[in-house]
Amino acid sequence: MVVRRGSRCGGARVVTSLLTTGDAERAARFGFIISKQVGNAVIRNTVRRRLKAVCAQLLSEIPQGTDVVIRALPASATASFSELRADVERCVRRLSPPVTA
Repeated sequence: MVVRRGSRCGGARVVTSLLTTGDAERAARFGFIISKQVGNAVIRNTVRRRLKAVCAQLLSEIPQGTDVVIRALPASATASFSELRADVERCVRRLSPPVTA
C-alpha cells in the first residue's frame, strides 16, 4: 500500500516511498524491498543491514504514524554506507512533513 499510494522519491541506489497514516500513536515503520537483481544473499543482506542502520539514525526525523518503504536498486550492491545514507536522507527529508514536538 505504501508503494502504491505513498509519495515516492528516487535516487541512483534506492527508491523511497513514504505514506503518512495519521495514526500519531504509532511509531514510524520501515520496510525494505531487496530483489535478487541486487546480488546474491550475502550482498542483499549487507544492503539490508546498512539500510536498517540508516533508518535507525533517521528515526527521530520521521513523524509518528509514518510508513517508509525503501527499494534497493542494483547499484546499491556496490554503494558505500555513506552513499546509501545520503540517498535515503535526501528522499526522507524531501517527502516527510516537519516533525512537531
